[in-house]
Amino acid sequence: MRPLTEAETRAVFEKLGRYIGENIQLLVDRPDGTYCFRLHRDRVYYVSEKLLKVAASVPRDSLVSLGTCFGKFTKTQKFRLSVTALDFLAPYAKYKVWVKPGSEQSFLYGNHVLKSGLGRITENTAQYQGVVVYSMADVPLGFGVAAKSTQECRKVDPMAIVVFHQADVGEYVRNEDTLT
Repeated sequence: MRPLTEAETRAVFEKLGRYIGENIQLLVDRPDGTYCFRLHRDRVYYVSEKLLKVAASVPRDSLVSLGTCFGKFTKTQKFRLSVTALDFLAPYAKYKVWVKPGSEQSFLYGNHVLKSGLGRITENTAQYQGVVVYSMADVPLGFGVAAKSTQECRKVDPMAIVVFHQADVGEYVRNEDTLT
């Protein structure tokens, strides 16, 4: 468990910035204490400083995980955001997409969101902008990247992809043996 290097911090904050913009500061300086990001076995964890002090007494090779896993670095040192970060991204998301009840299951199986399944979309969403996907009952389902801007979504045909799937809560069931 070590602090992130400058390059790793930049990669993590750039990825988080796609989804929550300048609200990253609200993740670190929370009213219930100060939180930080730590790297352990190529995974980035979001940990309170109180918990970090307690975990200092645990040997590094005995430590399985600590805090919430936000994602991992690939072998090419690119950062991949994990679905376990969804609960922290959803309240601060700048751009949101709501899917119709009939398309929720398709999204939770790992498919992209089609125009026919789009319920609502935040105004002024740019193309390739990170979005958090919600059900119509405002339950966060996952996140992805907008394939079309808000303006293009109005004109496109019903079978066109409007959100590229990246992660969803269905991964808890599909990949339960690899999520930490």
